[in-house]
Amino acid sequence: MLTDREIARWRLHAQQLAAPADSAEEVVRSLLAVQAENPSQSAWAVATRTRDPSQDDLAGLLSSGRVLRTHVLRPTWHYVHADDALWLIELTRARVLPTVDQQLAPLGDILPALADTVMELLAESPDRTRSELGDALAQRGHELTGMQLMLLAAHLELHGLICSGAPRDGEHTYALFSERVPAPRRREREEALVELALRYFTAHGPATARDLAYWATLTLTDVRRGLAGAADRLESFEHDERTYWHAPGRPPASASPPGHLLQVLDEMYRGYQDSRWALDADALLSRGRETAIGMALVDAQVVAGMKRAVTARAVTFEIRRLRQLEAVEEDAIQDAAARYGRYLGLEPRLTWHEPSS
Repeated sequence: MLTDREIARWRLHAQQLAAPADSAEEVVRSLLAVQAENPSQSAWAVATRTRDPSQDDLAGLLSSGRVLRTHVLRPTWHYVHADDALWLIELTRARVLPTVDQQLAPLGDILPALADTVMELLAESPDRTRSELGDALAQRGHELTGMQLMLLAAHLELHGLICSGAPRDGEHTYALFSERVPAPRRREREEALVELALRYFTAHGPATARDLAYWATLTLTDVRRGLAGAADRLESFEHDERTYWHAPGRPPASASPPGHLLQVLDEMYRGYQDSRWALDADALLSRGRETAIGMALVDAQVVAGMKRAVTARAVTFEIRRLRQLEAVEEDAIQDAAARYGRYLGLEPRLTWHEPSS
């Protein structure tokens, strides 16, 4: 019988936090989608899963359009490979789009005209920032708030009409989907459900059907349909009155590297809901509202909260211990900070805080 600790350690390997991949493209393709609400920190979520983390790796993929940063799966940003973008959008948008469109309701009958105008603007000149689109719309008589503009862009993304363009000076831009992905891969719904189940449980497993339903904003019925078609290529076991699905194989005995500094939106945390707390077997974290923006893991278990501050010369990690740490655990965190610092090209600094009484 596996323990939560063993399940979490297994996930480190499935997610390539242990035994990292060769490139950012391999990471994004493997994980299928990586939450990317915060561009700088989500870029580390991809890079930390590679053997030689480099800012240029993912940046080059976003510039070329091999990887997109767009709305898919849930009403938030994700990195997704261009080969997977359209079929994922088409599979999941029926349950995501209403959340966006409900907030666009005040625009009423002018929404189609706004959408057409954005499409015309991007056809004339792609790779425009959101503020540039807002200015151009205003010049044509359409004054939108920042929130309305963001929602309008998400609406068009979820229809597969626009997506991320080439970033400019690190700023997100928009382009026509048809220009960034000229030959998109489509899948029939049944095929897409099977592909989704196979790839999610391969790259996030062991995980439950409810984990996937949350991750992809699908019904349990749809998830079970996908599992039915993928079950011959997956394995399962029972734990804590749940069925866990995973790629064929046995759980790893150890994790290398053992230490990780991750944002709270990292797939290791955000990729699950039903069985999320496998990474906190000692129940050190509050099960209520999230307050930390990051966490320190050692051997796949949360041992401290983490906040990151970047200056011109250094990146400082504020480590708030959730319990007393052994020397080997602190060494693992220091090693993770050193990797992060090398990736940013900055001196890594750590400040340690004792557990709250």
